[in-house]
Amino acid sequence: MSDLFAELEWRGFVQQATPQLRAHLAKGPATLYCGFDPTASSLQLGNLMPLMLLRHFQRAGHKPIVLMGGGTGLIGDPSGKRNERQLLSKEQIREHLQHQRDQMQRFLDFDPGPAQALVLNNADWLSKEPLIDFLRDVGKHFTVNIMLQKESVQGRLEAGISFTEFSYMLLQAFDFLHLYRTHRCTLQVGGSDQWGNITAGIDLVRRVEGSEAHGLVAPLVTTAAGAKFGKTEAGAIWLDPALTRPYDLYQFWRNTDDRDVERYLKLFTLRTADDIRSLMSDQARNPGARAAQEALAKDVVTLVHGEDVTKGVVQAAKSLFGDAGVEAIGQHAPVTTLTARPETIVDALVATGLAKSKSEARRLIQQGGIYVNNERVTDVDQRPGPEDWKGPGGIELLLRKGKKDYALIRVSGGSPG
Repeated sequence: MSDLFAELEWRGFVQQATPQLRAHLAKGPATLYCGFDPTASSLQLGNLMPLMLLRHFQRAGHKPIVLMGGGTGLIGDPSGKRNERQLLSKEQIREHLQHQRDQMQRFLDFDPGPAQALVLNNADWLSKEPLIDFLRDVGKHFTVNIMLQKESVQGRLEAGISFTEFSYMLLQAFDFLHLYRTHRCTLQVGGSDQWGNITAGIDLVRRVEGSEAHGLVAPLVTTAAGAKFGKTEAGAIWLDPALTRPYDLYQFWRNTDDRDVERYLKLFTLRTADDIRSLMSDQARNPGARAAQEALAKDVVTLVHGEDVTKGVVQAAKSLFGDAGVEAIGQHAPVTTLTARPETIVDALVATGLAKSKSEARRLIQQGGIYVNNERVTDVDQRPGPEDWKGPGGIELLLRKGKKDYALIRVSGGSPG
């Protein structure tokens, strides 16, 4: 077995780990887990780090468990939160859990085999655990003094933390103990904000079972500019194509800052060190081509949505920059559906949201920042002519503001009038 720990260090996945983890992994295949609380209907880019971490472990022959927090999701993890989470209903948790479970299929191999990935739901055991038994068998191993020292709790003392969220640490520790007993799971991984919860589980396994357990946490990803990774002005980037279009996911990675691209290639793709060095060499020789960003964008979209979607997205990107027809955009471009053609380009800009008002639309045109089908608009009174409407039946009009903001108007009903 190759030195997985060294590989993870090189890629940037290791911020903290228990001292003997490297030796533990060298002994042979291990079972590990990572928890995902279904607080939303879709995974988002922030979940990519732990998913890729699990994938690297599985590729190295280890057995990953995806632990869905059907139980802990009802409680709420205080880690990284300034205020109390809004509690979700059991029905919401079940619905979110199913959607996220389906998304996991693209990242891990669930086919039978020695390293087969499992998806478990901690509600299956937490909901059956009697309260008195839990307090006697688990709670007695934790002192309030130690719990107050954990970062996830420390960060909330000033604002206040309910007993509900304060107890989250005990539930997560019990998950580790349960998985050790039922699956001989000896390692938990996650983001760096989970270190306190993970070490609580390690201590519980040691105290109750007298056995060795381990933890590894990856750094929370930020951009070189200091911004939170996976967030844009429009909000979070989701892995569900109904919430974030595959084209928008592609453009997010395509627009990666040059200072971040090498680090992201290591974290979010499976490219080898030689591949990444070659890409960065090409980037240095010809920065304008953005070969590294292109490779990063294609790899991540393929991982999340598959090769066919990626091909369509790349074709859509070419059409937006004049290398192909408007017809190629299809489902990948942001679409505004109208019941009739807008009379003027100004009306079209307002209808799509590229301009907030007609006065703003006129100003953008006067400044030379508006394009119709990649042709610059110079007349504020310009009306789209029959030749401007493309697509099947002549019902589509492509607008662009500046270099990156675009919209496709589609007339509903298949009639251009």
